Amino acid sequence: MVGVPNADLLAFSQYQSNVDTWLKNSILPYYPATIITYITVGAEITESPINVSALVVPAMRNVHAALKKVGLHKKITISSTHSLGVLSRSFPPSAGAFNSSYAHFLKPMLEFLVENQAPFMVDLYPYYAYQNSPSNVSLNYALFSPQSEGVIDPNTGLVYTNMFDAQVDSIFFALMALNFKTLKIMITETGWPHKGAAKETGATPDNAQTYNTNLIRHVVNDSGTPAKPGEEIDVYIFSLFNENRKPGIESERNWGLFSPDQSSIYSIDWTGRGNVDIMTGGNRSNGTWCVASTNVSETALQNGLNWACGPGNVDCSAIQPSQPCYQPDTLVSHASYAFNSYYQQNGATDVACGFGGAGMRTTKDPSKYPVLKTTTLIM
Repeated sequence: MVGVPNADLLAFSQYQSNVDTWLKNSILPYYPATIITYITVGAEITESPINVSALVVPAMRNVHAALKKVGLHKKITISSTHSLGVLSRSFPPSAGAFNSSYAHFLKPMLEFLVENQAPFMVDLYPYYAYQNSPSNVSLNYALFSPQSEGVIDPNTGLVYTNMFDAQVDSIFFALMALNFKTLKIMITETGWPHKGAAKETGATPDNAQTYNTNLIRHVVNDSGTPAKPGEEIDVYIFSLFNENRKPGIESERNWGLFSPDQSSIYSIDWTGRGNVDIMTGGNRSNGTWCVASTNVSETALQNGLNWACGPGNVDCSAIQPSQPCYQPDTLVSHASYAFNSYYQQNGATDVACGFGGAGMRTTKDPSKYPVLKTTTLIM
């Protein structure tokens, strides 16, 4: 994906020759050896200190014309990225609405996207929703945590268990309100900072790892959203590297999965499924496990098990009848398997072993753990 910065929109919108020259110098020498699938014209223009909104659609049309001249208009798609600030209302999701002050450029842009089968691109950051209003947005809700209490949209009855889905659906409903319900939504930025200033208490490595791990899992499993279940959605994680010279508050420089020297800041499971060891319901390499607590009710264990094998997307086939880990057929044994699977696949953090208090972290191998001897987790 190659971006046309906001500073170039004037030149791109005024003269076709400017765009033709740019394409000749900046795209064609590298294509198709470099796989370029999108050109984004402008970035979060509603956040720009200079009003460039009127320039975006003319610039997009000129880029399209330039691509058409060289026969690439069906191979490289044109769009523009937006912040969630393009909406005047995002809660509840069904009331999502675009800011009316952007109508002058938004409607022709949406028409252009439909005409060219391009996605509506938006940058979503549950982190900022939490950081700016922790009394209204819980950390669990922002991190896709299983302990998150569902939020019900009063207009649709849909239940949201995470902020990401709620933000995506607010865009969907805003598009639907303008009769653009067939437009696909692409998330061009989302992520979580691993370090911040003293007041940015949510910016920690554990939270960043948890958010991105749960995000990947949510996306690759094609979970969709409450309004569009099972819908495949393309998501880009921000960002690959820390931007150590970026100005602003501390978190601005610390969104990366890697440092500028290419060292990893925390591990990420890109498969979204985890490296599951069927013997214990999880990868044992980190030296910790999550097992069912013996101090909670059977109802709490069953609720945790149901969540892990359902919305938690744990593969619980191994604890089904006649499968390798079905015996012993006890609630504690099955719950421990499912809890540990979720825990290992989601960063092995404290948050990933909650299950409403039904989960319990341990540094002892469950096969040697006295309380669980009767459950025989190791087959």
